[in-house]
Amino acid sequence: MKSILGGSAGNLVEWFDWYVYSAFGLYFAPVFFPKGDPTAQLLNTAAVFAVGFVMRPIGAWIMGIYADRHGRKAGLTLSVTLMCAGAFLIAVCPGYETIGWGAPALLVLARLMQGLSVGGEYGASAVYLSEMAGKSRRGFFSSFQYVTLIAGQLLALGTLLLLQGVLSEAELEVWGWRIPFAIGGLLAIVVFRIRRGLAETQSFENSRDKPKSSGWLLFREHPREAATVLLLTAGGTLAFYAYTTYMQKFLVNTSGFSRETATGIMTAALALYALLQPAAGALSDRIGRKPLMIGFGIAGLIATVPLFTALETVRSPLAAWALVMTALVIVSGYTSINAVVKAELFPAHVRALGVALPYALANTIFGGTAEYVALWLKGEGAERAFYWYVAGMIGVSLIVYWRMKDTAKHSRIMED
Repeated sequence: MKSILGGSAGNLVEWFDWYVYSAFGLYFAPVFFPKGDPTAQLLNTAAVFAVGFVMRPIGAWIMGIYADRHGRKAGLTLSVTLMCAGAFLIAVCPGYETIGWGAPALLVLARLMQGLSVGGEYGASAVYLSEMAGKSRRGFFSSFQYVTLIAGQLLALGTLLLLQGVLSEAELEVWGWRIPFAIGGLLAIVVFRIRRGLAETQSFENSRDKPKSSGWLLFREHPREAATVLLLTAGGTLAFYAYTTYMQKFLVNTSGFSRETATGIMTAALALYALLQPAAGALSDRIGRKPLMIGFGIAGLIATVPLFTALETVRSPLAAWALVMTALVIVSGYTSINAVVKAELFPAHVRALGVALPYALANTIFGGTAEYVALWLKGEGAERAFYWYVAGMIGVSLIVYWRMKDTAKHSRIMED
C-alpha cells in the first residue's frame, strides 16, 4: 500500500504541473504572445500545449526503455526531475514585452521538457501500479493513476479558484499566474525524495535475465499489442481531453459563463469524477475490463454530440455541471482501467515501453491536439464538427474494445 500511495503522489504532482498550464492559460496567454484577439492568443497557447505532446512519444521511448532496463522506480524518479525543471522555468520566464519572441521560445522549451517527462511518467506509473497490486485488486489499484491524474487537474483548478478569490484580475494576469508553477516545482522536489524510497516491483526483478527492452524488440515481437494500445487509446484520450482540459474553455467561449463560474463547474465535476475511478476499477476486477470499455465506447459514440450541443445554450451552472458530469461518467469506463489493460498486454521486460510508446503516439495525435482542433474549428465557424470528430474516434476505439480479449482473464502480469 505504501508503494501504491507513493507512486500515486508523484503522479499527482506530475499532472498538477501539466494541467496548471491549461488552467491558467486564460491569464498568461497575453503575457507570452502579442496583444490581439483573445481567441487568437488562446489558440497560440493551445498550440504550445500541443507542442508539449510532441515530446511525449520521445519521452515514452527513452524512459520506457530506461524503466524496463533500470527499474520502474528509476524511471519515475527521472520523470519528476524533468517536470520540476520545466515548472520552475515557466515560473520565472520573462514576458513578450521584456524579451520579445524569446518569451514564447522559452515557454516552448519548458513544455518540451514537461512533455518528455510526462511521456515517460505514464508508462512507468501505469506499470508500477499494475505490478505492485495483487491479481484480485489490479484494476482497483491501477485506477489510482487516473485518480491522481484527475486530482492533479483538480488541484490546479482549486489553486486557480483560490487565487481568483484573493487576487484581482489584473494581479493574476500580471504575476499571479506564476505562483502555481512555482508551487509545482517545489512539490516535485518533495516527490523526488519520496520516489527515491520506493520499493522495486517483483515483475521487474524477475525480468532481469530477459532480452533488453528496445523499440525494435517491441514492434518485432509485439506488433499486435502495440497497435491495440494505440487504437484503444485514440478515442479514450480524445474524449478525456475534450471533456476535461478543453471543457473549461468551452464553457467560457461557447456557453458564455464567466471564467470563475466555469472553473467552479469543472472543479465540482472533477471532484466526483476522481471518486468514480476506484469504484470502476474495482468493478473491473469483478466483471472484467472489456464490459467497461465497451460501455464507454457505445455511450460515448451516442451521447457526445447531444451533450456538447446542449452545453452550447445552457445557462444554469447546475445544469452545465450535470451535463459535464454525464460526459465524465461515460469516459470513466476508459480512464479507470486503461492503464492496467495496457500493462496486462505485455511481458515484463518490455512492458513499460509497450505501455508508454503507443499510448504517447495516440495521445500526441489525438489528445494533444484536441484543444487546438476545437478552437480552430470554432474560428472557422464549424464548431460542431469537433463534436462529431470526438464521437467518431470513440467509435473507432469501440471496434478495438469489441474485438480484443479481456485482459483480466488473459493477463501477462504473472506475479500474484
